[in-house]
Amino acid sequence: MTTKRLTANEESVGRRADVWLAEALELTRSAAAGLLDDGCVLLDGRPVKKNDRIKEEEYEVMLPDPKPPEAKPEAIPLDIVYEDRDLLVVNKPRGMVVHPAAGNESGTLVNALLYRCGDSLSGINGVLRPGIVHRIDKDTSGLLIVAKSDRAHVGLAEQIKTHSFLRSYECLAYGRFREESGTFTDPVGRHPTDRKKMAVVPDGRNAVTHYRVIRAFEKTPVSHLRLDLETGRTHQIRVHLSHSGHPVLGDPVYGSRASEKLFPELNGQCLHAKFISFVHPVTGETLSFESELPLYFTDVLNRLILADR
Repeated sequence: MTTKRLTANEESVGRRADVWLAEALELTRSAAAGLLDDGCVLLDGRPVKKNDRIKEEEYEVMLPDPKPPEAKPEAIPLDIVYEDRDLLVVNKPRGMVVHPAAGNESGTLVNALLYRCGDSLSGINGVLRPGIVHRIDKDTSGLLIVAKSDRAHVGLAEQIKTHSFLRSYECLAYGRFREESGTFTDPVGRHPTDRKKMAVVPDGRNAVTHYRVIRAFEKTPVSHLRLDLETGRTHQIRVHLSHSGHPVLGDPVYGSRASEKLFPELNGQCLHAKFISFVHPVTGETLSFESELPLYFTDVLNRLILADR
């Protein structure tokens, strides 16, 4: 059992305990609720309930020792960009799920990591997400950091929380933009009627996406974008672009009929996590990595360029 002390800041006051704890520890809300239900979170020695409202106080959180992973190690090849004793950076292919879930119990990044790293993965995020600090969608390709030690996990999670962890994506989006650059600040939360989707909703969480047009194609209504994230909400880029009328090409969930007609053969969205930069949580060194656009993305890009000639 590991004990942590978390001090709620002024912005957290009044939030539900399970929501605050999930964000503070980079857990799923259900995992945070489980800790609260088990009496693992105390305020002045008394258990905190999941629907209690947070006060600007110091909370004591008791984290159970990691259980043996339930996911099975699988010999799946990985494109490792960087690795040391505390973390690794992997270039995830499109189509690979990050962690096991209903309907995707095998073939995931976690299965591959367990085979490669054995038990040398951070256990903070539980038995089905060992080492997972942040995620990218199944049909999004690109760079992802994995924590191999708990101290690395805590340090990386703090950088994500304070927005000092830099992430840049490239995508192909439907339509042309009036401005060469701009920022989306619409709050993102669970869709009010379809719980499998996210949406721009009034009571959603703060979400900030900066965009810059790399190229607007003349013959086809498509724009090549660079996107820099300040926050990392679930499906944030896809939701922001879809809400603005510029869905990511090939997006099966948030796409429009008009965008689907352009390249109906696409099997997943043209969205790639191209660049990351962060301070190594143990050595203090600034590390930056960039990934080449994958073939599925460059194929569409080349077709757009040829059409403009």
